[in-house]
Amino acid sequence: MVWGATYLIIHLAMRTSGPLFFVGIRFLAAGLLMALVFRRCLAGLTRREMGAGAAIGVAIFLGYELQTYGLQTIPSSQSAFITALFVPMVPLLQWLVLRRPPHAMGWLGILFAFVGLWLLAGPQAGAFSLSPGEIATLAGTGAIAAEIILISRFAPTVDTRRVTVVQLLAAGALSLLLMPLAGEPVPAFSWVWFCSALGLGLASAVIQWTMNWAQKSVSPTRATVIYAGEPVWGGVIGRLAGERLPALALLGAALIVAGVIVSGLRPTFSRRRGFRAAAERPRG
Repeated sequence: MVWGATYLIIHLAMRTSGPLFFVGIRFLAAGLLMALVFRRCLAGLTRREMGAGAAIGVAIFLGYELQTYGLQTIPSSQSAFITALFVPMVPLLQWLVLRRPPHAMGWLGILFAFVGLWLLAGPQAGAFSLSPGEIATLAGTGAIAAEIILISRFAPTVDTRRVTVVQLLAAGALSLLLMPLAGEPVPAFSWVWFCSALGLGLASAVIQWTMNWAQKSVSPTRATVIYAGEPVWGGVIGRLAGERLPALALLGAALIVAGVIVSGLRPTFSRRRGFRAAAERPRG
């Protein structure tokens, strides 16, 4: 619910700030808050935790910077549904990077999600084209999928409190350091970007630590179903703020949510087949 509410806030904040500056302030605020909360355990920071936090921080920077850039030109509800594609993207990345092909329901979820994207994208729903803002958001979605894989890879073997601090500070610092290269100026002071950045910094801190902590004990299937609520809340809040999506775009949004849920499910018969194969396997 909190994650879904952030899209509209960023969309409004982009009227007074550039994306790199906003993302930098947002995640530095989140990192400093987490450093204050977990200050007693930071002395035990290891080289592995530094590396894990830095890698996750780069993925966070790419994901949120591209998403924030896209929110300059596309509605918050549309951004929320495109970003939800990170869930069916995860099995694709696992296949490409870890050589673990998606299961049948994973492929079905991917199909639903990308048909939904086709209906949702373009200046008019159903047009087979992507605007620059949609392309940036879609690319950021791939980075968020990479973040999920990295968290799953490192979470069982590191202290999630220390890694959370490192990843948030790394994402914020990288964003601010790249401002001169991108030619983005420091914006004039505005209470809009200031309050939005601090508020989203608090939200980011809570979200990132919760993800790192929860993925130790919550199954991928349950997590996927929970994550499917993010774009729904983003769409609801955007609708309350006056945003309107065409009927075909709404159908595409529904297909994306269906793809998110389906990709995390496994049929009962496939689980039974796996149990039967395990039972029949020779022992000793």
